[in-house]
Amino acid sequence: MDARNVRKQNRRSFLKAAGVVAAAFSVNALPFAAHAATAASGKTRIGIVGSGRIGGTLGEIWAKAGHEVMFSSLDLEHDKALAARVGANARAGTSREAVAFGDVILMAVPYRALPQVGKDLADVIKGKVVIDASNPIVARDGEIATWAREKGAGLASAELMPGARIVRAFNAVGAARLPGIAQGQGDRPGMPIAADDAKAAEVASRLIRDAGFEPVLIGPLAMGKHLIPGTPLAGERSPEQIRKIVPTLS
Repeated sequence: MDARNVRKQNRRSFLKAAGVVAAAFSVNALPFAAHAATAASGKTRIGIVGSGRIGGTLGEIWAKAGHEVMFSSLDLEHDKALAARVGANARAGTSREAVAFGDVILMAVPYRALPQVGKDLADVIKGKVVIDASNPIVARDGEIATWAREKGAGLASAELMPGARIVRAFNAVGAARLPGIAQGQGDRPGMPIAADDAKAAEVASRLIRDAGFEPVLIGPLAMGKHLIPGTPLAGERSPEQIRKIVPTLS
């Protein structure tokens, strides 16, 4: 085969692959009324499930950016105190109330809690955009973490929260760094994300930018296996560095 035919074959292969990716990311990518209403005002209602270091910090950042946030955890008094400290854009409630409240949900619980959370909130979380920041840590979470790592964290979370429009994000940046990044200290780092739903990724990306990061879509939820601590994408990296690493992943 001569060089011209090789180039033609490579181009056809590329276009075919691009079509497959585009089709995958169009699944469930329909507009939804709640988001349209909040987008018009520039504000998003965010339900935080798990208001610990990651959830509490991101909730405060988003509230200060003008979004409305509801904190929830196993300790309602903690959530009430946190909301009072954060101010007018924050409130507290149960996890069910937070999911019902939010157009977007931040899931930031220990992974061992995710099976029960998924069952308890199945009826209210379906159809919601869920930013999944929960990481399967074997030493902490046990067998469920082993299973999730074997399956891939993104696909595992999708199975545990059926019907949720999941975007894997905020999985390997320390909570202590989040306030400084949100305040624009230093160059804007990239935030690798994985999703099967293009519209959900778009919605999550706006909140990621409001937290001081530049979102970088690395692929579908199957790529979520790379968005955990200890992987090449962990830590702070520029968007360009993330894009260079992604083709080396398998």
